[in-house]
Amino acid sequence: MSRVHTVLGPIPTEELGFVAVHEHIGYGMPGSELDTRWWKTPEQRYEQTVPKLRAFHEYGGRTFVDATGICNGRDIDYYRSLSTKTGVHIVASTGFVGGDTALPFFAQASVDYLMRQFIHEITMGISGTGGLAGVIKVGVSRGGRMTELDKKIYRAAARASLATGAPILTHLAIDAETAIAIFTEEGLPLDRVLFGHADDGVNCEQTRDVWIAEQGGRVGFDTFGYETELEDPPFWARPRQERLAHFLRFIDAHLDKALASADANCSPLGWPGVKGHTVNYIFEDLIPDLHTAGIPDSTIATLFVDNPASFLTLQN
Repeated sequence: MSRVHTVLGPIPTEELGFVAVHEHIGYGMPGSELDTRWWKTPEQRYEQTVPKLRAFHEYGGRTFVDATGICNGRDIDYYRSLSTKTGVHIVASTGFVGGDTALPFFAQASVDYLMRQFIHEITMGISGTGGLAGVIKVGVSRGGRMTELDKKIYRAAARASLATGAPILTHLAIDAETAIAIFTEEGLPLDRVLFGHADDGVNCEQTRDVWIAEQGGRVGFDTFGYETELEDPPFWARPRQERLAHFLRFIDAHLDKALASADANCSPLGWPGVKGHTVNYIFEDLIPDLHTAGIPDSTIATLFVDNPASFLTLQN
């Protein structure tokens, strides 16, 4: 039986339904939990998060992939309670958002140690909770090129993916040549990798999205909603119509390789987040924009149901 790991246990792939493939329950840089300015009570976190997930479910969303890595605020018991309260499947990540978010203990570890850490979280559970990771997160550190630590994490992720069948989700799709060289050396099929943030306003000009798809990789347009039209846009924002046009060009040629999401934070950790931006941008803005552009429901189902199911299913 094909299956996907969620924080409440494995589920059949066909139960995934509509998937938001790159989101965050709460994301923060290592150490943000020590800054009292940003502390929230459990009640405050629930108050911020539960309505967003319930709305996601009411719109038709069924699965929320939390792309928060080790050291960035994962709380699997909290995720499990949210999933129970809202009926939304939550897929948790092992791995790191980038080498620059790995605490020194992990940064100094070997490829083999990191691989075993990822495998343990996928097969045994995260931090003694019993909640299994369903994806492996990797990423490019600040600076625009993979660091030696990034390369070590990518290699460990490839080996863990081959051992467990779990897919890999990247933070940023820049320096893809280096990433693909590592994955190819390790014998990992590139359809097991989703190269994320191909549409962000900082790196889109340097991201070879079409080339990645031609090599066999999947491409994530997953910063929808971070728009320059916002009252206080983040530095990675991009004009709404420019991002949409980019996405439409890509799916016209490579629909089978495309996935989309909003990369929103339900309850940010250590920063205020972006006001008004939630996972539900997908239903409230993106899908209407796609309909206006003449995209049929069958294509939307491919983007949010079929392609994520193929990607998230454990291949072992």
